[in-house]
Amino acid sequence: MSKQANPLAIGAFLVGALILLTAGVMIFGGSDFFKDKKRFVIFFDSALNGLNVGAPVKLQGVQIGNVNEISLVMDSATGRIFKPVVIEIDPALLQDLSVQQSGGHSKKQRMQDAQRMIDAGLKGRLETQSLLTGLLYVDLNFYSDKPINLVKLDYKNLPELPSVPTTVDEIRNTADEIFNRVRQLPLEAITKNMADTLNSMHGLLESDDTKKSMAALAKSLQETQRLMSSLNDQIGPLMVNANSALTETRTTLQDFNKELLPVLRAAEQSLNAATKMMEGSQNALTAVETMAAPDAQLGQTLVEMRNAARSLKDLTESLERRPESLIYGK
Repeated sequence: MSKQANPLAIGAFLVGALILLTAGVMIFGGSDFFKDKKRFVIFFDSALNGLNVGAPVKLQGVQIGNVNEISLVMDSATGRIFKPVVIEIDPALLQDLSVQQSGGHSKKQRMQDAQRMIDAGLKGRLETQSLLTGLLYVDLNFYSDKPINLVKLDYKNLPELPSVPTTVDEIRNTADEIFNRVRQLPLEAITKNMADTLNSMHGLLESDDTKKSMAALAKSLQETQRLMSSLNDQIGPLMVNANSALTETRTTLQDFNKELLPVLRAAEQSLNAATKMMEGSQNALTAVETMAAPDAQLGQTLVEMRNAARSLKDLTESLERRPESLIYGK
């Protein structure tokens, strides 16, 4: 006879197997349970068609997390509907040096991190993953030129990141704004004024005064054309004669230039020779002045000759008065 199975042992075996199975799933397939992810909430104004839970969250093209939750929140007092989207960011994919230095991810620290990123211009935007599927993903980027629009709704005590409209929404909003401005224009009054202006112009063109003015203008144009033709006929020969005179004058000047050039060269040579002769005469005059100076030898000789000539003159005059002195002496 077989022994009856112990229910306690069977239960313990099942509990142990379940524990081992859970541990294996968490270790090998559920490693995300051990990650301390940062969670933020973003409120989008545009439609969320194509955005699913698990959609990627990218920062400048690099996936750093996933969409964790999509829900609706209605404010019955104002009738507004909010669409909070909770995203999870993996710190291992987006490392913050300040968090590494301070250590820990408390609520206060997460709020401070969110405020720093907001001040730097970080905002969320919905972008299309594929035009075929129409799936969306959350794109985080720094839009410092865009205004910071925060709903400031406390959703599950999560820090909020601002959002910016999608490119399609911006185009649609711009088109709506232009359409509203066009609708505000007084189109009926503008159309009526244009019709009145066209009627006035039509009446003015069909009036007798306008027709007479057009005929007078055509006649004036014909007379002007005839006058211009006459001037061309008269000015043409004058221009030909002027061109001939200019050609002859240019030829004469060229010939005169050819004849004058040798004369100028000869005059230049004559001036050079005269300059050299003047320099030689100047040197000779300088030498004569030097020799005729009182302290020079030639000057002393000239003085002695003048004294001798004066003495000879006195002797001649004395003999003319008293020739007998040659015989008798004084």
